[in-house]
Amino acid sequence: MAALTEAEKVAVRRHCGYPLFGGQPVQAFGYRFMTHYGTLEFRMENMQDEEATVVRGFLTKLAAFEEAEASVSDNLDTAAAAVWTRNPNEHADRQRLYDSWVKKLLGFFGIPRGPALSGNSRNVSLVV
Repeated sequence: MAALTEAEKVAVRRHCGYPLFGGQPVQAFGYRFMTHYGTLEFRMENMQDEEATVVRGFLTKLAAFEEAEASVSDNLDTAAAAVWTRNPNEHADRQRLYDSWVKKLLGFFGIPRGPALSGNSRNVSLVV
């Protein structure tokens, strides 16, 4: 049974939107106060064959998508070059592609998006 490296765990946490784990236990921090964070940590620590076949595949793709999204700005100054015309939706398209793979990774771990990802509602509702 191979384990995820610390760098891979950091990447999984980051892509899933969960905060850094940290090296020192602090009273009001981390998995002790976030059920899904604890589930993520437990599942990362107790994998069997999944890390080689699925998670590293996810991490490789997510890193490539993230880099491609970041490099969109390389062509922002070009509206048209010869017959080539920049896709004005490139950034949004790449972001959607990245987000779709993040959802697959979250589904694999069986957890919701972490608090660092956009789209999480921080509103509190009181029903009486």
